[in-house]
Amino acid sequence: MTEQIKKYELLKDDTIEYCGKTLYRIKALINFGSVMAGSLGGYIEKEDNLDQDDNARVYDNARVYDNARVYGNAWVYGNARVSSFAVISSKKMIFWASNVGTEDGTLTVYNGENGLIATRGCFTGTVDEFLAKSAEVHDEKTKREYELLIEVAKSRIIG
Repeated sequence: MTEQIKKYELLKDDTIEYCGKTLYRIKALINFGSVMAGSLGGYIEKEDNLDQDDNARVYDNARVYDNARVYGNAWVYGNARVSSFAVISSKKMIFWASNVGTEDGTLTVYNGENGLIATRGCFTGTVDEFLAKSAEVHDEKTKREYELLIEVAKSRIIG
């Protein structure tokens, strides 16, 4: 039985707190894909969030946590936030828009196990739940902005 070669490690001294969770910056241990050994990646909560095989990557300021899993040749980057029960592979799509809403945050929409999931700040839920919550708490302009962004996300992800 051969031991799997790890492609990255979690940096215990480079963490952030996000939505009540500790996320760890990752560091490449080997060259893979276009990643060079020693380069820093994004943030994950645990090793189960990012597969050690293939060329899957989490980089920039992207955050992957809860039971989300990135694998295959998928890339999660920029300010994307992936959580809950998302499974992101090179066959799945992810959409995000930054500097949106009243706090200039990032809205991320992706394929979940049971449909499209939206994350914004500490909110994670279906796109319908997200739009319902937005209608409760936002003014008409912000609510409409999110509705339009969800429509764009659907057109990019679903086709």
